[in-house]
Amino acid sequence: MSNAVLDIKDKPTPLQLVTLSFQHMFAMFGSTILVPQLVGLSPAIALLTSGIATLFFLLITKFQVPAYLGSSFAFIAPIILAAGGLNDDGSSVHPGNAMIGAMAVGITYGIVSLIIWKSGYKWIMKILPPIVVGPVIMVIGLGLSGTAVNMAMNVNGEYSFLHFSAALVTVFTAIIFTIFFKGILSTMPILMGLIVGYIYSMIVDIVDYTPIAQAKFFAMPDFLIPGVHYEFEITTKILLIMVPIVIVTISEHIGHQLVLGKVVDRDYIKEPGLHRSLLGDGLGTFVSAIIGGPPKTTYGENIGVLAITRVYSIYVIAGAAVVAILLSFFGKAMAVIATIPTAVLGGVSILLFGIIAASGLRMLVDNHIDFGNSRNLVIASVILVIGIGGAKFVISESLSVEGMALAAIIGVLLNAILPGKKEADIPVQYNQNKDS
Repeated sequence: MSNAVLDIKDKPTPLQLVTLSFQHMFAMFGSTILVPQLVGLSPAIALLTSGIATLFFLLITKFQVPAYLGSSFAFIAPIILAAGGLNDDGSSVHPGNAMIGAMAVGITYGIVSLIIWKSGYKWIMKILPPIVVGPVIMVIGLGLSGTAVNMAMNVNGEYSFLHFSAALVTVFTAIIFTIFFKGILSTMPILMGLIVGYIYSMIVDIVDYTPIAQAKFFAMPDFLIPGVHYEFEITTKILLIMVPIVIVTISEHIGHQLVLGKVVDRDYIKEPGLHRSLLGDGLGTFVSAIIGGPPKTTYGENIGVLAITRVYSIYVIAGAAVVAILLSFFGKAMAVIATIPTAVLGGVSILLFGIIAASGLRMLVDNHIDFGNSRNLVIASVILVIGIGGAKFVISESLSVEGMALAAIIGVLLNAILPGKKEADIPVQYNQNKDS
């Protein structure tokens, strides 16, 4: 794209900086706070760390890549699994385990970025072709579908039509904003779905306002510091649950850099280089985990805002990060988020998880994957059934690889060893509007 209103290094006016920064913050807000709500972490910490991670990313990429980092949906199931599940109140049982795993993910990003710096990037394209990554992305969305529907329909394990109606209002609102609205509003359907679903929930009286009344106007986010709030103990089990997911998220990162480069008319794979952007993503995830936030990824919603507004200024992205950091300390605002009914979260999850699954399918279509070829059919079939079916490879009583992680590993192995592999340097393509 061309004819930028504000290019990468252009400075906006004070009024432009404030309005455009809030615009980017709202675009990522719904998805970024949804992840911690689903995995039992603090929305305030997720918001705080999204801002911090984005600033680190901008620094590492030499202030050349206008990307915003938000919570990654690819790690929802692994975080819950690593943390040992959720308590009755929705909080994580052992959140420290998930944070240790997220730190390992950040370090893995760093190792891969170092290898790319020394040897180039084409090798990773061959390890992670669309026939592997597409089905794994489908597993992410479809594997969470049961969770979304359960949240939408059930209260304390029992069906509730009233709550399900709130979920339906939420999901149809998000659909309407996705399909029928243009411009900025079309880039934030999750946020609009949450807002309308919350208002409907207030009308039908399923919102508990107690947390809002008890909250302070200004409050510190709930930090999770290793050695302070949990014992720092790295186990093979945690690593096997969390680290294999980088097979998907690194591919997602490459796709976002390609799409972003097209939007702003730059080649980010070459300058500042894939190794720098990947390192920035990994450092953002590591720093986030150090204080209790979920893993991070560049957000397609914000790329969509860049494409619509043609404002590419790095100052605006940094401004959005600062706004997110400041908002995380507003206790009353965070308390309102805590009162969002589970049914409303389930409603947006139905659409979002479905879109994630569909984006994996779209990747296969965009890359012209031929399922008349038995090799492709076998790889995709095995990945889907192992991932969605929850297959488990038990190494010992306390050690196993399962679900999405196992599916991703087997997919890479099958692609490497099955005959008939077609070598290609064509990078993986992604849906630029949604994140996995």
